[in-house]
Amino acid sequence: MRDLDAVFAALAKSAFRRRFALGVREGRYLREKGVETVLAQAQVLIGKRLAPQAPPNDGKQTPFRGHPVFIAQHATATCCRSCLAKWHGIAAGKALDEAERRHVVDAIERWLRAQPLPLAPAPSDPADANPQRELPF
Repeated sequence: MRDLDAVFAALAKSAFRRRFALGVREGRYLREKGVETVLAQAQVLIGKRLAPQAPPNDGKQTPFRGHPVFIAQHATATCCRSCLAKWHGIAAGKALDEAERRHVVDAIERWLRAQPLPLAPAPSDPADANPQRELPF
């Protein structure tokens, strides 16, 4: 298992990995739920989707949007077992042990905490509630 500082230094050189950022919806979710809740969800997702010896649909099991953890997995190369092997030095073909699971969640946490979050929504204006309102021209 590679040191996370070394992993993140290598990830920073990858144009593919650098392009990932939280979308508005995922950023709002992270802000509203909090990092601790999202990390608890990450532990469950990693346990189900990545930790088994032979994860179902390995290489295609992690969506590209819909949850902050999914975006973080792609950004940190913790999305599938082949990426884990290539970037993190965690061999495929065996179930992840507790230290390896912790390593994956630590990578996700590090990336999530570095992301800018959207501002809290402004107090709602009754005019904003009507999607058919007149546009100001």
